[in-house]
Amino acid sequence: MDTTTEFGGSLPVENVQALASDNSRGIPMQYIRSEVSSDDVLDDRSVQIPVIDMSKLVNDQLLHDDDELAKLHLACKTWGFFQLINHGVSEKVIEKIKNDIQDFFKLPLEEKMVCAQLPNTIEGYGQAFVVSEDQKLDWGDMLFLLAQPVSMRSMRFWPTNPTSFRTSLDEYSLELQKVTICLLKMMARNLGLQPENFATLFDDGVQGIRMNYYPPCKQANKVMGLTPHSDATGLTILVQVNEVHGLQIKRNGKWVPIKPIPGAFIINIGDIIEIMSNGEYKSIEHRAVVHPEKERLSVAAFHNPSMKTTVGPLPDSIKDRAIYKSLTHEEFIKLVVANKLDGKNLLSHMKMEP
Repeated sequence: MDTTTEFGGSLPVENVQALASDNSRGIPMQYIRSEVSSDDVLDDRSVQIPVIDMSKLVNDQLLHDDDELAKLHLACKTWGFFQLINHGVSEKVIEKIKNDIQDFFKLPLEEKMVCAQLPNTIEGYGQAFVVSEDQKLDWGDMLFLLAQPVSMRSMRFWPTNPTSFRTSLDEYSLELQKVTICLLKMMARNLGLQPENFATLFDDGVQGIRMNYYPPCKQANKVMGLTPHSDATGLTILVQVNEVHGLQIKRNGKWVPIKPIPGAFIINIGDIIEIMSNGEYKSIEHRAVVHPEKERLSVAAFHNPSMKTTVGPLPDSIKDRAIYKSLTHEEFIKLVVANKLDGKNLLSHMKMEP
Protein backbone atom coordinates (compact mmCIF):
# COMPACT_ATOMS: atom_id res chain seq x y z
CA MET A 1 0.00 0.00 0.00
CA ASP A 2 1.29 3.44 -0.92
CA THR A 3 0.85 5.45 2.26
CA THR A 4 2.31 8.52 0.54
CA THR A 5 -0.76 9.14 -1.59
CA GLU A 6 -3.54 7.53 0.39
CA PHE A 7 -3.55 8.98 3.87
CA GLY A 8 -2.21 12.54 3.72
CA GLY A 9 0.25 13.96 6.22
CA SER A 10 1.44 16.85 8.38
CA LEU A 11 2.66 20.32 7.47
CA PRO A 12 6.42 20.82 7.99
CA VAL A 13 7.40 22.78 11.11
CA GLU A 14 10.60 23.89 12.78
CA ASN A 15 12.68 21.27 14.60
CA VAL A 16 11.92 21.74 18.32
CA GLN A 17 15.15 20.15 19.54
CA ALA A 18 17.13 22.76 17.60
CA LEU A 19 14.77 25.52 18.71
CA ALA A 20 15.20 24.54 22.37
CA SER A 21 19.00 24.55 22.11
CA ASP A 22 19.09 28.11 20.71
CA ASN A 23 19.37 30.20 23.89
CA SER A 24 19.11 33.46 21.96
CA ARG A 25 15.46 32.85 21.08
CA GLY A 26 12.39 33.00 23.24
CA ILE A 27 9.46 30.62 22.84
CA PRO A 28 7.65 31.35 19.56
CA MET A 29 3.97 32.27 20.02
CA GLN A 30 2.79 29.12 18.24
CA TYR A 31 4.06 27.04 21.19
CA ILE A 32 2.65 29.20 24.00
CA ARG A 33 -0.28 27.48 25.76
CA SER A 34 -1.90 29.80 28.28
CA GLU A 35 -4.04 26.97 29.67
CA VAL A 36 -1.12 24.84 30.92
CA SER A 37 -0.40 26.86 34.06
CA SER A 38 -4.11 27.05 35.00
CA ASP A 39 -5.01 23.38 34.37
CA ASP A 40 -6.08 21.38 37.42
CA VAL A 41 -3.41 18.73 38.12
CA LEU A 42 -4.08 16.17 40.85
CA ASP A 43 -1.33 16.29 43.45
CA ASP A 44 -2.35 13.03 45.15
CA ARG A 45 0.42 10.50 44.49
CA SER A 46 -1.78 7.66 45.78
CA VAL A 47 -4.08 7.90 42.73
CA GLN A 48 -2.53 5.63 40.11
CA ILE A 49 -3.80 3.58 37.19
CA PRO A 50 -4.46 -0.14 37.81
CA VAL A 51 -1.63 -2.67 37.57
CA ILE A 52 -2.37 -5.89 35.65
CA ASP A 53 -0.16 -8.97 35.91
CA MET A 54 -0.05 -10.68 32.52
CA SER A 55 1.36 -13.93 33.93
CA LYS A 56 -1.72 -14.16 36.17
CA LEU A 57 -4.00 -13.43 33.20
CA VAL A 58 -2.50 -16.34 31.28
CA ASN A 59 -2.59 -18.61 34.35
CA ASP A 60 -6.14 -17.56 35.19
CA GLN A 61 -7.14 -18.84 31.78
CA LEU A 62 -5.53 -22.21 32.56
CA LEU A 63 -6.83 -22.43 36.14
CA HIS A 64 -10.26 -20.90 35.46
CA ASP A 65 -9.56 -18.33 38.18
CA ASP A 66 -10.89 -15.05 36.84
CA ASP A 67 -9.63 -12.54 39.45
CA GLU A 68 -7.03 -10.91 37.19
CA LEU A 69 -9.45 -11.03 34.26
CA ALA A 70 -12.00 -9.10 36.35
CA LYS A 71 -9.30 -6.54 37.24
CA LEU A 72 -8.54 -6.12 33.53
CA HIS A 73 -12.24 -5.63 32.73
CA LEU A 74 -12.58 -2.93 35.40
CA ALA A 75 -9.39 -1.19 34.21
CA CYS A 76 -10.66 -1.05 30.61
CA LYS A 77 -14.16 0.12 31.60
CA THR A 78 -13.37 2.70 34.26
CA TRP A 79 -9.79 3.85 33.62
CA GLY A 80 -8.91 3.12 29.97
CA PHE A 81 -5.28 2.89 31.14
CA PHE A 82 -3.29 0.29 33.07
CA GLN A 83 0.29 -0.81 33.67
CA LEU A 84 1.14 -4.33 32.50
CA ILE A 85 3.76 -6.25 34.48
CA ASN A 86 5.24 -9.70 33.79
CA HIS A 87 4.39 -9.23 30.10
CA GLY A 88 6.99 -11.72 28.89
CA VAL A 89 9.01 -9.36 26.68
CA SER A 90 12.68 -9.69 27.60
CA GLU A 91 14.43 -6.75 29.21
CA LYS A 92 17.18 -7.12 26.61
CA VAL A 93 14.78 -6.42 23.70
CA ILE A 94 13.36 -3.36 25.49
CA GLU A 95 16.76 -1.97 26.48
CA LYS A 96 18.08 -2.35 22.91
CA ILE A 97 15.33 -0.25 21.40
CA LYS A 98 15.56 2.32 24.23
CA ASN A 99 19.30 2.74 23.62
CA ASP A 100 18.86 3.05 19.87
CA ILE A 101 16.10 5.66 20.22
CA GLN A 102 18.29 7.73 22.54
CA ASP A 103 21.22 7.44 20.11
CA PHE A 104 19.05 8.48 17.17
CA PHE A 105 17.85 11.68 18.85
CA LYS A 106 21.44 12.52 19.85
CA LEU A 107 22.47 12.64 16.17
CA PRO A 108 23.12 16.01 14.50
CA LEU A 109 19.99 17.46 12.91
CA GLU A 110 21.20 16.88 9.35
CA GLU A 111 21.60 13.16 10.06
CA LYS A 112 18.13 12.88 11.56
CA MET A 113 16.72 14.77 8.57
CA VAL A 114 17.72 11.85 6.34
CA CYS A 115 14.56 10.28 7.79
CA ALA A 116 12.44 13.45 7.48
CA GLN A 117 8.78 13.26 6.56
CA LEU A 118 7.96 13.93 2.93
CA PRO A 119 5.01 16.12 1.92
CA ASN A 120 1.71 14.33 2.40
CA THR A 121 3.16 11.41 4.38
CA ILE A 122 2.45 10.23 7.92
CA GLU A 123 5.82 8.53 8.36
CA GLY A 124 9.25 9.88 9.17
CA TYR A 125 10.97 12.42 11.42
CA GLY A 126 9.08 15.63 12.22
CA GLN A 127 5.73 16.39 13.85
CA ALA A 128 2.29 14.88 13.39
CA PHE A 129 -1.22 16.33 13.10
CA VAL A 130 -0.13 19.81 11.96
CA VAL A 131 -3.00 20.62 9.60
CA SER A 132 -2.98 24.45 9.53
CA GLU A 133 -0.44 27.27 9.67
CA ASP A 134 -2.04 28.92 12.70
CA GLN A 135 -2.65 26.00 15.09
CA LYS A 136 -0.77 25.64 18.38
CA LEU A 137 2.30 23.37 18.16
CA ASP A 138 3.70 20.73 20.49
CA TRP A 139 7.07 21.11 22.23
CA GLY A 140 8.47 17.87 20.82
CA ASP A 141 9.81 16.03 17.80
CA MET A 142 8.99 12.49 16.77
CA LEU A 143 9.97 9.65 14.47
CA PHE A 144 6.94 7.69 13.30
CA LEU A 145 7.27 4.39 11.43
CA LEU A 146 4.82 1.77 10.22
CA ALA A 147 6.30 -1.52 11.45
CA GLN A 148 3.56 -4.10 10.78
CA PRO A 149 2.56 -5.66 8.51
CA VAL A 150 5.99 -5.86 6.94
CA SER A 151 4.45 -5.14 3.51
CA MET A 152 3.58 -1.61 4.70
CA ARG A 153 7.11 -0.71 5.81
CA SER A 154 8.72 2.20 4.00
CA MET A 155 12.39 1.56 4.73
CA ARG A 156 13.53 4.96 3.45
CA PHE A 157 12.30 6.38 6.80
CA TRP A 158 14.00 3.71 8.95
CA PRO A 159 17.31 5.02 10.34
CA THR A 160 20.53 3.24 9.40
CA ASN A 161 22.30 5.13 12.19
CA PRO A 162 22.56 3.72 14.80
CA THR A 163 23.38 0.59 12.82
CA SER A 164 21.41 -1.71 15.16
CA PHE A 165 18.22 0.41 14.97
CA ARG A 166 16.38 -1.57 12.30
CA THR A 167 17.03 -4.94 13.94
CA SER A 168 16.10 -3.60 17.39
CA LEU A 169 12.83 -2.12 16.15
CA ASP A 170 11.94 -5.27 14.23
CA GLU A 171 12.42 -7.45 17.33
CA TYR A 172 10.52 -5.02 19.56
CA SER A 173 7.68 -4.73 17.06
CA LEU A 174 7.14 -8.50 16.86
CA GLU A 175 7.15 -8.92 20.65
CA LEU A 176 4.57 -6.17 21.12
CA GLN A 177 2.35 -7.75 18.48
CA LYS A 178 2.27 -10.96 20.56
CA VAL A 179 1.38 -9.06 23.74
CA THR A 180 -1.39 -7.21 21.90
CA ILE A 181 -3.02 -10.36 20.53
CA CYS A 182 -2.92 -11.97 23.97
CA LEU A 183 -4.52 -8.92 25.63
CA LEU A 184 -7.20 -8.66 22.94
CA LYS A 185 -8.25 -12.27 23.56
CA MET A 186 -8.61 -11.54 27.28
CA MET A 187 -10.60 -8.37 26.56
CA ALA A 188 -12.86 -10.31 24.19
CA ARG A 189 -13.68 -12.80 26.97
CA ASN A 190 -14.63 -9.91 29.21
CA LEU A 191 -16.78 -8.32 26.51
CA GLY A 192 -18.62 -11.56 25.71
CA LEU A 193 -17.01 -11.81 22.27
CA GLN A 194 -15.37 -14.83 20.67
CA PRO A 195 -11.66 -14.38 21.61
CA GLU A 196 -10.24 -15.96 18.45
CA ASN A 197 -12.58 -14.05 16.16
CA PHE A 198 -11.81 -10.73 17.84
CA ALA A 199 -8.04 -11.28 17.81
CA THR A 200 -8.22 -12.33 14.14
CA LEU A 201 -9.31 -8.78 13.24
CA PHE A 202 -5.86 -7.65 14.43
CA ASP A 203 -3.92 -10.46 12.73
CA ASP A 204 -1.91 -8.76 10.00
CA GLY A 205 -2.95 -5.55 11.77
CA VAL A 206 -1.38 -2.14 11.27
CA GLN A 207 1.22 -1.30 13.91
CA GLY A 208 2.68 2.20 13.98
CA ILE A 209 5.54 3.10 16.33
CA ARG A 210 6.03 6.68 17.44
CA MET A 211 9.30 7.65 19.14
CA ASN A 212 8.99 10.95 21.03
CA TYR A 213 11.63 13.47 22.04
CA TYR A 214 10.55 16.31 24.34
CA PRO A 215 13.34 18.90 24.87
CA PRO A 216 13.52 20.69 28.22
CA CYS A 217 11.93 24.13 28.38
CA LYS A 218 12.76 26.67 31.08
CA GLN A 219 9.18 27.92 30.84
CA ALA A 220 7.69 24.44 30.95
CA ASN A 221 4.41 25.79 32.33
CA LYS A 222 3.84 27.67 29.06
CA VAL A 223 4.27 24.81 26.53
CA MET A 224 2.78 21.37 25.92
CA GLY A 225 4.78 18.29 24.92
CA LEU A 226 1.80 16.55 23.37
CA THR A 227 -1.68 18.04 22.98
CA PRO A 228 -4.50 16.43 25.01
CA HIS A 229 -6.05 13.65 22.94
CA SER A 230 -7.30 10.10 22.94
CA ASP A 231 -5.47 7.63 20.67
CA ALA A 232 -7.22 6.95 17.35
CA THR A 233 -6.06 3.33 17.51
CA GLY A 234 -7.06 -0.04 18.93
CA LEU A 235 -4.52 -0.55 21.71
CA THR A 236 -1.43 1.51 22.60
CA ILE A 237 1.67 0.15 24.36
CA LEU A 238 3.91 2.88 25.81
CA VAL A 239 7.39 2.65 27.29
CA GLN A 240 9.22 5.53 28.92
CA VAL A 241 12.72 5.59 27.42
CA ASN A 242 14.44 7.61 30.16
CA GLU A 243 13.60 8.42 33.78
CA VAL A 244 11.80 11.73 33.20
CA HIS A 245 8.02 11.55 33.76
CA GLY A 246 5.50 13.54 31.74
CA LEU A 247 2.43 11.44 30.93
CA GLN A 248 -0.84 12.68 32.44
CA ILE A 249 -4.36 11.27 31.98
CA LYS A 250 -7.66 13.08 32.44
CA ARG A 251 -9.88 11.66 35.17
CA ASN A 252 -12.89 13.36 36.76
CA GLY A 253 -11.89 16.67 35.19
CA LYS A 254 -8.34 16.65 36.58
CA TRP A 255 -4.97 15.70 35.12
CA VAL A 256 -3.44 12.71 36.90
CA PRO A 257 0.37 12.30 36.55
CA ILE A 258 1.39 8.70 35.81
CA LYS A 259 4.42 7.19 37.50
CA PRO A 260 5.68 4.28 35.36
CA ILE A 261 6.63 1.04 37.10
CA PRO A 262 10.16 -0.01 35.99
CA GLY A 263 9.91 -2.76 33.38
CA ALA A 264 6.14 -2.36 32.91
CA PHE A 265 4.25 -1.40 29.77
CA ILE A 266 1.67 1.37 30.00
CA ILE A 267 -1.38 0.22 28.02
CA ASN A 268 -4.29 2.35 26.94
CA ILE A 269 -7.56 1.72 25.16
CA GLY A 270 -7.83 3.55 21.84
CA ASP A 271 -10.84 4.98 20.03
CA ILE A 272 -11.17 1.90 17.79
CA ILE A 273 -11.67 -0.41 20.80
CA GLU A 274 -14.19 2.05 22.25
CA ILE A 275 -16.05 1.98 18.93
CA MET A 276 -15.83 -1.82 18.50
CA SER A 277 -17.06 -2.40 22.08
CA ASN A 278 -19.88 0.09 21.40
CA GLY A 279 -18.70 2.29 24.26
CA GLU A 280 -18.24 -0.35 26.96
CA TYR A 281 -14.47 0.20 27.00
CA LYS A 282 -13.32 3.82 27.01
CA SER A 283 -10.45 5.64 25.36
CA ILE A 284 -9.07 8.28 27.70
CA GLU A 285 -7.78 11.78 27.05
CA HIS A 286 -4.10 12.12 27.92
CA ARG A 287 -1.21 14.52 27.31
CA ALA A 288 2.55 14.91 27.77
CA VAL A 289 4.05 17.78 29.75
CA VAL A 290 7.71 18.81 29.54
CA HIS A 291 10.43 19.23 32.16
CA PRO A 292 12.14 22.60 32.74
CA GLU A 293 15.65 21.11 32.78
CA LYS A 294 15.62 17.53 31.43
CA GLU A 295 14.78 15.96 28.10
CA ARG A 296 12.11 13.26 28.04
CA LEU A 297 11.88 10.33 25.62
CA SER A 298 9.14 7.75 25.16
CA VAL A 299 8.04 5.20 22.56
CA ALA A 300 4.40 4.41 21.82
CA ALA A 301 3.28 1.49 19.66
CA PHE A 302 -0.22 1.79 18.19
CA HIS A 303 -2.02 -1.44 17.29
CA ASN A 304 -4.88 -1.38 14.82
CA PRO A 305 -6.98 -3.95 12.98
CA SER A 306 -5.98 -5.09 9.50
CA MET A 307 -6.76 -2.70 6.66
CA LYS A 308 -9.64 -4.88 5.46
CA THR A 309 -11.46 -4.59 8.82
CA THR A 310 -14.43 -2.26 9.15
CA VAL A 311 -14.14 0.19 12.06
CA GLY A 312 -17.51 0.06 13.78
CA PRO A 313 -19.40 -1.57 16.67
CA LEU A 314 -19.14 -5.38 16.54
CA PRO A 315 -22.56 -7.04 16.24
CA ASP A 316 -22.09 -8.98 19.51
CA SER A 317 -21.29 -5.74 21.38
CA ILE A 318 -24.58 -4.03 20.45
CA LYS A 319 -26.98 -4.57 23.35
CA ASP A 320 -29.61 -1.99 22.38
CA ARG A 321 -28.44 0.16 19.48
CA ALA A 322 -25.15 1.10 17.84
CA ILE A 323 -23.70 4.27 19.37
CA TYR A 324 -21.05 4.67 16.65
CA LYS A 325 -21.03 4.64 12.85
CA SER A 326 -19.04 2.16 10.79
CA LEU A 327 -16.30 3.22 8.35
CA THR A 328 -13.78 1.33 6.27
CA HIS A 329 -10.39 1.32 8.00
CA GLU A 330 -9.01 3.46 5.18
CA GLU A 331 -11.76 6.09 5.61
CA PHE A 332 -11.09 6.11 9.35
CA ILE A 333 -7.33 6.70 8.90
CA LYS A 334 -8.00 9.57 6.48
CA LEU A 335 -10.33 11.12 9.06
CA VAL A 336 -7.61 10.79 11.73
CA VAL A 337 -4.82 12.29 9.62
CA ALA A 338 -6.97 15.22 8.42
CA ASN A 339 -7.70 16.44 11.95
CA LYS A 340 -5.46 18.04 14.57
CA LEU A 341 -5.34 16.45 18.03
CA ASP A 342 -8.27 17.74 20.05
CA GLY A 343 -9.34 15.74 23.08
CA LYS A 344 -11.88 13.07 22.11
CA ASN A 345 -13.19 15.14 19.22
CA LEU A 346 -12.56 12.36 16.70
CA LEU A 347 -15.15 10.14 18.41
CA SER A 348 -17.76 12.87 18.05
CA HIS A 349 -17.36 12.47 14.26
CA MET A 350 -18.11 8.77 14.70
CA LYS A 351 -21.16 9.13 16.95
CA MET A 352 -24.57 8.14 15.57
CA GLU A 353 -27.32 10.73 15.73
CA PRO A 354 -29.42 10.24 18.90
